[in-house]
Amino acid sequence: MYFQSRVEAGQLLAKQIAPKYKGQNCAVIALNDGGVMVGAQIALELKCVLTLLLTETITLPREPDAVAGITPEGAFSYNPRYSQGELDDLVGEYYHYIDQEKMSKMQEMHRLVGKGDLIRKDLIRDKAVILVTDGLLDGFSLDVAMQFLKPIHTQRILVATPLASVKAVDRMHILADEIFCLSVLEDYISTDHYYETQDVPPHDKVIKTVEEIVTHWKN
Repeated sequence: MYFQSRVEAGQLLAKQIAPKYKGQNCAVIALNDGGVMVGAQIALELKCVLTLLLTETITLPREPDAVAGITPEGAFSYNPRYSQGELDDLVGEYYHYIDQEKMSKMQEMHRLVGKGDLIRKDLIRDKAVILVTDGLLDGFSLDVAMQFLKPIHTQRILVATPLASVKAVDRMHILADEIFCLSVLEDYISTDHYYETQDVPPHDKVIKTVEEIVTHWKN
C-alpha cells in the first residue's frame, strides 16, 4: 500500500482511531520525525497532546543492526533481534563501549533539545497512550518506548502506524493493548519508499513545533 504523504496516512489512521477514542483521555507520542507528521493528524482529530520521544541507537563494531536504543531520560532497551545468548556475548565483549555510548547519546540528545520540552510525563500519565510512527521495520523503537513508559501509569498502550513488517506486527501484538496498522508488508523495502511525497520537515523544525505544542498543553 502506498500513500500520497504522511499527512494523508495520518488522516486515514485518525479515521480508524476516532470512533473509539475521540473524547477520551489520550496522548500521542511520536517515535520519530515522520511519526510527528502522522501523529499530528491523529492528535488533531482526537484533540489531544502530541509529543515526541527522542531516541538514539547504539551500534557495535562489525554489527549491522543496532544493539540497543536509549532516550534522553536514560530509558534503555536491547534490540530483540538479538537472542539472549548473542546479547550476553556482545555485552561481555563491549560492556565499556556500550556504557560510553549511552552517555554520549544522552548528552547529544540533551544538547539537541536544550531546555525545551518534547515529552512531559505529566501530560501522559493516566491516559491512553498512542505510539505513532510512519513505518515499522522491526518494532525495535517500540521496545525503547515501552522502557520509557514503564514507570508511568497509563490506561492503555496503542500503536498506530501506516506501515509495518510482519516481524513488527508480531512485536506490536506482544507490547501493545491495541494496534492500528493500515498495511502489513512481507517485503519491507524502506519507509520513504511507500510515500510519494517526502513531507518530513528538517529535524530542528520538527523539534521546535513539538516544543510549542507541549508548551501550549502545559499552560
